[in-house]
Amino acid sequence: MATPKFAEIKQYIIGCIESGEWEENARVPSENQLAELFVCSRMTARRALTELTDNGVLERSQGLGTFVAGRKSQSSMLAIRNIADEIKDRGHGYSVQQLALEQVNATAPIAIALALELGSPVFHSVLVHCEQCVPLQVEERYVNPAFAPDYLAQDFSEQTPHEYLSQVAPLTEAHHTIEAIIASSELQQRLAIPATEPCLQISRRTWSRQGVVSFAKLVHPGSRFKLGGHLTFINNVRKQR
Repeated sequence: MATPKFAEIKQYIIGCIESGEWEENARVPSENQLAELFVCSRMTARRALTELTDNGVLERSQGLGTFVAGRKSQSSMLAIRNIADEIKDRGHGYSVQQLALEQVNATAPIAIALALELGSPVFHSVLVHCEQCVPLQVEERYVNPAFAPDYLAQDFSEQTPHEYLSQVAPLTEAHHTIEAIIASSELQQRLAIPATEPCLQISRRTWSRQGVVSFAKLVHPGSRFKLGGHLTFINNVRKQR
C-alpha cells in the first residue's frame, strides 16, 4: 500500500528534526513550499502540518509561520502510571491474563483514533490485569504497527503494553475520557462481576513525537477502583497532579 502524501510530508519533517537539521524554533517550509516539493495540494500539506502541530512536534505563530516546537520534559506531561507498578506499590501481588494478541484490520473508529486509513492493519491485544488474583482492569488496546513493529512478539506476562510502548515509542502526549458504563456480558465474565455492577471506562490515546501510537479502553469494576487527584492553588494559578 502506497504511503499517503500527507504521511510522507510528516516523515520528512520528523526526519529533519530528529537528524538535527532543523533545530528547536527553526521555521519549517510553508504549505506552498511543501506542496511544491511533494507535488501535492496545499490541503494535503496543511493536513501534515496540522497533525504535527496537534501532536506537539510543531507550533504555529499567526502571521509568522510554523516552527519546530521545543521538546517537552517528562515532568510536564500527563502522568500515566504502569498498572503493575501501582499494584506492587500497594504491596499486593500482580498477575495478568492475556486473552488476545493479534493483527486485525482497523474499523472506522479505530482508524480515526490512530489516524490511519480505514482497513489498515493494526495490532490488537486484550489483557486482564489482576490484583491479588482478582480482576482489576480489562485492557483492550490497538497499536499502530509503524511505531511498535515487534508488538505481537512480546510476552506481556513479563511487562505490560504500557511499559513496552514507553520504551519503543516514548510518550509525549495523551488524551483520555472517563465514563461510567454497564459492562457487556463478555466484560462481566472477564472481570468476574455481576450484571448489576457499574464500571469505569477510560478511553486513552497516546502519542510519541511521530504520531498516535495506541488507542486503549481500560475498564474497571466500580467496587474495586477509584480515581483521585490533588489540586494546588498558588497565586490563583491552578496546578494539577
